[in-house]
Formats: sequence, structure tokens, C-alpha cells
Amino acid sequence: MPTILARGPWPPDAIHARWLDETFAPSAEQTRAADEAIRELRERGSPSHDGLSGRLVDFAVSDGALELQIQPLRWSLRLIEGDACGSMAALCVTRDAAGRWLAGRRAAWVATWAGRWALGAGGAVDVGESPVETLRRELREEWSVDAERVRGEALFLSPHGVVMFVGQAWLARGEEDAIVADHEHDEWAWWPADIAEWPDDAGPALRAMAEWLAS
Repeated sequence: MPTILARGPWPPDAIHARWLDETFAPSAEQTRAADEAIRELRERGSPSHDGLSGRLVDFAVSDGALELQIQPLRWSLRLIEGDACGSMAALCVTRDAAGRWLAGRRAAWVATWAGRWALGAGGAVDVGESPVETLRRELREEWSVDAERVRGEALFLSPHGVVMFVGQAWLARGEEDAIVADHEHDEWAWWPADIAEWPDDAGPALRAMAEWLAS
């Protein structure tokens, strides 16, 4: 189960990211594992490029604000099973004006949750980027829409070693009809606002996440 490092909610202007200049230096073993992981990913047909993203170095919560210290690292280090080196990702759980939840089935070639349903949009935190900016960027890239409002919800540490910044985004009324899925998804749907009415595809992990956010 993921570990909750910090819980908001935080408005966008209360989330501050400071990037270090020095790039994270992995061990030789971590480098070999990342090389192998990216090779396997490409053999599955992934167009992923192995550039730089961010890792969490430290964080603090005070006076209703979240302070993050982030440094660049090799993107493929997030693929190392059990040792993702603190790589950061952001998950933008997305809802429409009626409270429905945007869900998409991940394509078979993607790095994480391949062939499974996921909520909203998500991806690595790019170098120099605040995780709040990541939420908005990933929503735009994956679904071709912009959020009317966004809120930071929590910081999690996964058993895999990835630090996940979770936020919620709400679309303006009528924007739900503007959704266009990107190539990372092969199917998508608006799931009901009432989590009890979700389809079986949702699975316990997604239900637990939504119930946690809704509370």
C-alpha cells in the first residue's frame, strides 16, 4: 500500500517547488537496471524517450503550504522495480461539472498500468516544472482539455519507490464533450459521480483512491 507523506488540500499558489542544479547520480547497479527496463519497454512498442525528469529530495508542510525540493534524474530510473530512486510523478484525477470521474484504459505499451483502467491523467514531473503545472500539462496532453480549477490533494510514496503528487481537476460545464484521448489510451469513459455505481473495470485500488478524495 502507498504511504501518505503529506495531505492537503493545497491551492495551486500554496505549492512551491525548488529545483536543485545537480542531477541525481545513480549507482552502477541502478544504471544497469534502468538500461534493461527501458530496453524492455521499447520492445513492447513504446515510443518513450529516456530523458530527464524529477525526483523528490525533501518536502515540508507549514502554514497551509507544501514546499518541495526536487532535482533532475534520468527518467528511466522510475522503471526499476522496488527502487525508483524517489522519481516524481503527478496524477490529475479529473471530474466534470456533474461530479463524474474521467477514466481511461491504458494502452498495452505504456510504462505503468498497461492494459488497466486509470483515473484522469498522469506522468513524470518535467525538469523545472511544479507538480501543479504537471497536472495541467498532462491533462492537456492526454485529453486535450484545460481544467477550470485544480487543487493539490496529497503526496504519496508507492511501494515501487515513486513519489506521487495527487491532485484533482474540475472541468468547466460543457468541457466534458471536448475530451479527445491520446495514444496512451485505447478506451475511455465518464464514470458516475457515485462510486458505488462504477463498472467492475474500476477495481479496488481506483475505488479506494476516489473514496479517499471524495471524503
